[in-house]
Formats: sequence, C-alpha cells, structure tokens
Amino acid sequence: MNPLPEYMGEVPNISGQEAKVAEVVAAGRAKPLYAPRGGLDLANIRAAAAIALHQHQPLIPAGGGDLHTAALISNLQYMMENQGIGDNYNAPAFIWCYRRMGEFIPQLVGEGKSPRVMLEYSGTLLHGLRKMGEHHVIDALKNITCNPDYSWTVEWLGMPWGHAVAPSTPEQDFRLHVRAFQHHFAAIFGWEALERVRGFSPSEMALPNHPDLAYSFVKTLVDCGFQWVLIQEHTVQQVSNGRNLERPHIPHRLVCTNSRGETASITAIIKTQGSDTKLVAQMQPWYEAQGLQRVELAGHSIPPLVTQIADGENGGVMMNEFPGKFMEVARTASHTDVPMMNASEYLEHLHFGMGLEETDFPAVQPLFHDRIWARMKPGDGPEVLAKVIAKLKQEDGRFHMEGGSWTSNLSWVQGYDNVLGPMEEASALFYEKVLKAGVATDDPHYRNALFHLMASQTSCFRYWGQGEWTDYGREICRRVQEIIRYDFG
Repeated sequence: MNPLPEYMGEVPNISGQEAKVAEVVAAGRAKPLYAPRGGLDLANIRAAAAIALHQHQPLIPAGGGDLHTAALISNLQYMMENQGIGDNYNAPAFIWCYRRMGEFIPQLVGEGKSPRVMLEYSGTLLHGLRKMGEHHVIDALKNITCNPDYSWTVEWLGMPWGHAVAPSTPEQDFRLHVRAFQHHFAAIFGWEALERVRGFSPSEMALPNHPDLAYSFVKTLVDCGFQWVLIQEHTVQQVSNGRNLERPHIPHRLVCTNSRGETASITAIIKTQGSDTKLVAQMQPWYEAQGLQRVELAGHSIPPLVTQIADGENGGVMMNEFPGKFMEVARTASHTDVPMMNASEYLEHLHFGMGLEETDFPAVQPLFHDRIWARMKPGDGPEVLAKVIAKLKQEDGRFHMEGGSWTSNLSWVQGYDNVLGPMEEASALFYEKVLKAGVATDDPHYRNALFHLMASQTSCFRYWGQGEWTDYGREICRRVQEIIRYDFG
C-alpha cells in the first residue's frame, strides 16, 4: 500500500482517502493483531490492568498581536514562546510528557519486561508538534508504534480529530472528526498501524444521552470501523434494571435506540470513577486488579480488566510521579497472573480465543434512557421525544440531555451561547456550501475548510469560562465562514 503524505500543502492530510481508510480498518478488525505477539496466556491470568494517556493541545489564533490576523498555532507553541505567563513554564515538561513513552517502552522491553499503554493524542496536538519542529516527539512515538519490537505493547485509540465534545458537536461534523483522525493517523504512522486502532476515546469522556444523538454517536463509531468505546462508569445504566453498573471490570455492550426506532450497539470498556490523574499517575488500576479474582461471563471464566484514562501531562502528580511508578509497576507486573494489558488485546483473547461475542456482554444505555422509554416507544419519532424530554425536565431539575462526561457537574452548553452560536453557523455553512454541494474530499479547498472547522470545535473553547478562550473560539469560527464564502461562493 502506498504511504499517504503527511501534509497536503500547509494542511495535515485529513481527507481524500476515506474509502481506503475504511478498507484498512475493516481488514484489521477481522484478525488478531495484539494477542499473538503479547505472549499472555489468558487461562493463567487472574486479573489485568489497562491505562490510557490522553494528550491534547488546541490550535489558537495567537501567532501575532492582532486576534483577527494572528496565525493559528498550537497552544503549546504559545506556551513555549511565553513562559513568563501563568503556568506556561510547564511547556518544556509537557513536550517531554508527549515523548516519554517512546523512551520508557524500549527500555522496559530491553529489560525483558512486558509493559502496556494505550495512547490518545488529538490531531491538533500532532499537527502542532510538527509545526513547532518537535519532530523528535513524533519520531519517538513512531518507533514504539511501527517497530515490531515494541508495537505489541502500545495501543492507539481513535478520537475526534479536533477534540470535539460529542453531545454538543453537530452530528455530521463529529463523523468528520472521527474519519479525519483515522486519515491523519495513517498519514503519520502508516496503514499497518491504522489497522490496530480499534478502540475509541470520546473527548472529555462525553457520552451523548439524548437518544437521537447517542444513536448517531454509536452508529458513527460502528460505521467508521471501531470495535469498542471507552466510557465513564457513571454515564450509563444497566438496561436490565436501570441501575448503576454491578460489574464495571468486564466488557459491556452500549446499546442506543433513537426516536425512530433504530438501534446501534458497540462494545464498551468501562473507565471507573475516581481522580483520574492521581489514579493513573500512581498506577492504581494495577493495585486494584491485585485484589480481584476471575469472574464468570456467558459460561466462561475470564479475568476482570481494571481500566483508567487520564491526561498524560497535566498536574504535578502526572508530570513527576508517573514515570517512576509506571516503570516500577511494569517491571513488577510482567509475567505475573496480574499483568498490564491493553483493551483490544484483552478483547481479542475473549473474541478469538474464547469465542465470546458482543451479544454476550451485559447491555448498558446512556443515563435517563429508561425514563424516556417509559413514556414513549422507539419509533414514535422526534416530535414525541421532544415533548417527553420537556415534560421530564419540568418534573425533575436533575434531568438533562447534555450528555455525561468525566465529571457530572460540568456543562459544555450552559453559559457558552456566544461560542455555540458561531459554531453552529460555521457548521451550517460548511454543510450547505461544502457537504451538500458534494465538494470532493481531496479538493484542497475542502481540506482547508474542514481543518479550520474542526479546529473551531475544540472543547477548550467551552471549558475555561468566558474570556480569552471564548474569543479564540469565535475568531476561528469567523475564519471558517470567511474561508467558505471566499472558496465556495
């Protein structure tokens, strides 16, 4: 297979080869890619632990003094160039955090150990590192991703390219983010590496709970070839009884039905609750796994998998304590009955080794779906759904359709109308002038407009409250509209 160029002009290669991307991903799903190399015998494993590192930096219009003309650069670059402001002095440490697994993995494998890690880097971060000239970071990641000596230890997770929050990103745009990430990843790491990207990590762990959006979210992942999704424990409920999860350390099946009666499902790996960065930095999942025993699932005895994800660079605990603790646990856990294990490797053992299917996993659905379906039937349509939701909100102030995320008290919608409005306008214009008009995805104008659209939808513009960050978001939205009007009339 011919490699994809990483850049098309000044823009990363995020579109144009969608059919090839789909073909490669589908081929990868049909065969075990981790288990044969991992050297683990599931019969002798009592429990296992999986950790994922989430890494992200947005693109911001800060490459100059005037907001309207400033170059779109990585926030990391802005931090590097302005280390006297706030906590920007952390920028060099962040760069090392983005690179360091490329050092730890070869060292541990060289010692004969069996480390594991799942990585999730946003498209905006990967692009920003390139544009900053931090090529050594990408080179170190390429080594552990593409070199067969190490690739069995590292699992990359898919994500929305621009770190868009699923519940409040237009549906058609969210799908573009998902495909663009796969496309960009293949351009950096190659087709063979893309085959191994099977799991999906939603930005901010945000799971839509509006039935129509939740269905669209799962259908997008399935259509894009993903095998499983990482979800936060408290954002779902058991379909059987509406309760919290009783066995969070086994795979589940996320089932979402929309108002038209259509259903989509995907395997879910559960991220348990807790202070994420401290839990991962101190390798708590492995210590928790130490206290667990094998469990029964669909007539099979399987080891439970304790799974956590955290920012890979944020906070002193993650920056300073994680390296030593990761190395210590990787050395201690290797070749024991409680090893480190990545989620796709675990699922391969269940699917290909034991013959377990997705339908064998207990079904879960997003929060509040039981209350909605108690008032209407799937198939009653969007208008009935809207009335049911309005009635439930009126009866219970805690009922909401803003989705669940890593924290249950943060809204990605409330107080951000002045950003969401321009986002929706830019999205509508892109849909009307580009998608609906059938512009080819390999057209440079399409790629440039998509790049800016996705950059405008980064969650950071709806996280830090009103001020500089909302200004950034509105400015990128303005540029999207300007680009579309200029290039597409």
